[in-house]
Amino acid sequence: MSERRIVVDPVTRIEGHLRVQAVLGDDGKIVDSMSTGTMWRGLEVILKGRDPRDAWAFVERICGVCTGIHALSAVRAVEDAIGIKIPKNANLIRNILNATLYIQDHIVHFYQLSALDWVDVVSALDADPRETAAIQQKIAPPHPLAAVGYFRDVQNRVKKLVESGQLSIFNKGYWGHPAMKLPPAVNLLAVAHYLEVLDFQREVVRIHTILGGKNPHPNYLVGGVACPINVHDTGAQGTMVNEVTLNYMRQVAKHAVDIVSNVYIPDIKAIASFYPDWFKYGKGLAGINMMSYGDFPEIANDYSDKSIQIPRGAIINGNLNEVFDVDTRDPEQVQEFVDHSWYKYPEADKGLHPWDGITDQHYELPPGSDGTETKFNWLAPDGKYSWIKSPRWRGHMMEVGPLARMVIGIAKNVPHYKEPALELLKELNLPLEAAFSTLGRHAARALECEWITHKLVQYIDDLTANIKAGDETAANMEFWEPKTWPKECRGVGPCEAPRGALAHSCVIKNGRLENWQAVVPTTWNASPRSSEGQKGTYELSLIGTPLADPKRPLEIIRTIHSFDPCLACATHLYSPEGEELTSVQVC
Repeated sequence: MSERRIVVDPVTRIEGHLRVQAVLGDDGKIVDSMSTGTMWRGLEVILKGRDPRDAWAFVERICGVCTGIHALSAVRAVEDAIGIKIPKNANLIRNILNATLYIQDHIVHFYQLSALDWVDVVSALDADPRETAAIQQKIAPPHPLAAVGYFRDVQNRVKKLVESGQLSIFNKGYWGHPAMKLPPAVNLLAVAHYLEVLDFQREVVRIHTILGGKNPHPNYLVGGVACPINVHDTGAQGTMVNEVTLNYMRQVAKHAVDIVSNVYIPDIKAIASFYPDWFKYGKGLAGINMMSYGDFPEIANDYSDKSIQIPRGAIINGNLNEVFDVDTRDPEQVQEFVDHSWYKYPEADKGLHPWDGITDQHYELPPGSDGTETKFNWLAPDGKYSWIKSPRWRGHMMEVGPLARMVIGIAKNVPHYKEPALELLKELNLPLEAAFSTLGRHAARALECEWITHKLVQYIDDLTANIKAGDETAANMEFWEPKTWPKECRGVGPCEAPRGALAHSCVIKNGRLENWQAVVPTTWNASPRSSEGQKGTYELSLIGTPLADPKRPLEIIRTIHSFDPCLACATHLYSPEGEELTSVQVC
């Protein structure tokens, strides 16, 4: 049988532009794959020579989905370089902003970006709303939207869309695909939840507009937060922290608890029960090489294990009995390579720590490719084939993200990660190894989201108590002026973004940025293969996956979506003229 090549370009329902190539074996399973980041903007170059205090506002525009996390990483990097300590209120407000991001990002990722890989929207038309209502009442009795009439209304809305021929937000799905396994009643339940969450995510980010002035890019401040606090004034709702806004934020946070507990978690369990095989596919580096930088410090300026709520560490070669500490400032730990990336280094095979990082683009078609530099049909893996660099931790490729955090939490006996994970595995009658999979990533993300909703309530309560105790300080301006800074300094701002380990690194000379580099979660996960030929995380995760219909490679996007890819700001499905640009090529 001749080699069958599959190209998905771009992968849709992600942020940015990603191309995936796969080779099918005679048994219909993927035997080789390659992921390519096909867009480059060069924000690192744009930042050179600018005021470090402004950097957060530039890098925040890297993405419009992961709202605020790049800004947080950027201000942490500059504060680390200069030696700024932030006040307690600033730490709490940053945690609230970040927790809000996690909740919105996790639920949007599952429902709006991934659910349609598992849910057949058109099949929902065949459902009996009474059966759907019974399922909802069984899996989440407290949920208010569980009436037969509610699900019948949702069904009628979908019916009108289908009959019109314009599926709107449900357009271009692989409806009727043989890999779709949910019965009609569950499909209708999932569609209803899709629409419910679509409304809720708009509500939860209002916290960003209160504390950060706007969304998706809330304001941050080197030294703290740009958020006025005046608990005695109740007349400026939406513009400052006061009794009115604190009460409102707590109300929203409690609603988040209900949504995640009564909608998100039950849906994950339902999908898991109908797709048990997907605990076998998509492993990649899961359970082998995994890393987390740690985040959510309970104590301001303290990133020790006693303070951070998301654990820090690295697991190598599948040894869960040993978790290595991670230091992003150590030049020997985090390095980026460009063997297969469209950049040039002075020494091609030598990795560079972000402080020494170079962003010198060098685009070329890899030898053996089919096509031209402006229109390629197939990229060969032997040369440079991606705009994504290849970061390594002590020379190892790593998987990052919710699953990595959960596994590290289990390995380090962190109760709020370990106990829910083991409880869910027990409920599904699965071993720990099953978590190292496509569905394992989704389950880890949902459990983390449930935990973070409760943390959001806690952080709002903690902020309220601290303000009422008389502390209204939101920023430390001691080192605001450049004349107070060292002549030369460097810093790193490690964070755990919803998608995984994120760090912005800076070098400051004479009050200006000499160098700026960002190593983002998708840089870790979507990196091209190593100089030794070891596949990147995405690439490895697809090996062994069967395709029911190569012309509709649903299984490929299921696994890729499980990482929640974020390659930039947007994926364009159509040109301004309406011409379809997304394509699947089988040859």
